[in-house]
Amino acid sequence: MSNHRRARRLAATAGALVLAAVGPAGPTAADESPSALGQEPSATAEASLPLDRLQVTNTRTDSDRLDRPTDIESPGDGSGRMFITEKEAGAVRVYHPDSGLAADPLLDIGDRITSEGNEQGLLGIALPPDFESDPALYAAYTSADEGTLTLSRFPMDSPDQASVPADGEEVLLTEPHSEYTNHNGGEVEFGPDGYLYWSLGDGGNAGDSLDNGQNLGTLLGSIVRLDVSDSCGDLAYCVPEDNPFVSEPGARPEIWAYGLRNAWRFSFDPADGSLWIADVGQGSWEEVNHLPAGEGGTNFGWPCREGSEEFDAERCAAGADYTDPVFAYDHLDGNCSVTGGAVYRGDEYADLAGGTYVMTDYCSANTWGIRPTGDGGYTTERIGELPIQVTAFGADASGELYAVTDLPGGLHRVGFEALPPPVHCAVDYTVDSEWGDGFSASVVVTNTGDEPVEDWTAQWDYTGGQQVTTAWQADVSQEGTTVSASGLDYSQVIPAGGSRRFGLQGTITGANPAPEEFRVNGSVCEG
Repeated sequence: MSNHRRARRLAATAGALVLAAVGPAGPTAADESPSALGQEPSATAEASLPLDRLQVTNTRTDSDRLDRPTDIESPGDGSGRMFITEKEAGAVRVYHPDSGLAADPLLDIGDRITSEGNEQGLLGIALPPDFESDPALYAAYTSADEGTLTLSRFPMDSPDQASVPADGEEVLLTEPHSEYTNHNGGEVEFGPDGYLYWSLGDGGNAGDSLDNGQNLGTLLGSIVRLDVSDSCGDLAYCVPEDNPFVSEPGARPEIWAYGLRNAWRFSFDPADGSLWIADVGQGSWEEVNHLPAGEGGTNFGWPCREGSEEFDAERCAAGADYTDPVFAYDHLDGNCSVTGGAVYRGDEYADLAGGTYVMTDYCSANTWGIRPTGDGGYTTERIGELPIQVTAFGADASGELYAVTDLPGGLHRVGFEALPPPVHCAVDYTVDSEWGDGFSASVVVTNTGDEPVEDWTAQWDYTGGQQVTTAWQADVSQEGTTVSASGLDYSQVIPAGGSRRFGLQGTITGANPAPEEFRVNGSVCEG
């Protein structure tokens, strides 16, 4: 039977705890944020700025160095705190913008994890939507018992409890993972339906050598969905009745989606409950997937497919319906591993980035924004760079984004700014004369667009060692090889179809090649 027939959109369960997601996207229910900052985040605001003009920024906080952090969660209890996991130490640390990183961990389970492999340790935590009234920590980690993938609950007596006893652990679900140390997944998050979701990698090694990606009989290579508000029979949890494979012979009923290699990070959009999944690729493609709220049973195709391309034709099932990612990128430009992020739903940058999914690459720090177009399509743009080795994104109680970095061990506040509108321009550069070690040139900058260009600055790079000594009819300066020319008081605006002419004189030490590229207010001009 085609996997497409299994995939179905499911209504949110009537018994859901709340209709808000808490996790890497941050506490986002409208009744949580005001208690934190006394204001409502723009939970449904969509950016008015075109995505190609969005630029990501970051500011490192004053947090002490963290020990290989892997996750950020905010309790939404009015405290303004954020909880950060440390992978190898097995600790949950508490950070507050006013007081920094608390000296003592909130939870320490270092005695029961293994972190011998680079991808092992304490991988993720989640806080229940009703944390303020029923506090607990949910943690995903690799157990010291042969690396077993473990999902546990650590009950708390009160939300402001300073230390959570590790011996109160309630193990909810485990999955053997002894053959290899990599591909453990590790995201754990409550969805808008109140159920707990957990990602597990395909078992490790390379090329899905254990054949788990398309095997519904194992939890490896999947995202599971659990009702942890109760226990059923011998289970420490219940399987929601509308999970897609409950009635599938031989299938694990906990599975929500499968065909994943290593979904290291996923998150829910608090505005519409949709699920964003970043799946780490093999050697060519990294991918981001997006599912509407309540849609389970999806097969993302691994190991038949990597990104949108065929990976192993021999393991492609006839008639299977594999869901392609909404964005995939290759390993050029220093890329190596996708770090999934979150949809920005804060207030401070709502007009710039509202509704934008933000993710990055662990090695290159290249960062992208993705926006659904509303008609089933997506707009994707590179929006700059974040620090290298980002392992996770999270949000404070008001929806403002943060990111943690691995070996640098830093906590960064993520922001956004608007790039200037694009300029349509052409530049004519002419060397008028040369003598000995000198030359003179004239430059004509033309506005080829339909709107005036205000406060214009033209830039170019000299590649022959030229050095500007004087200029006229423009304010010209040079730093290194880069020359910048701006209008004077009377010529700061170039009208549509108009031009500005200026001249310069400089020195040369040999050849005098013309600049290869000209830019006006950041936009590349026609030659």
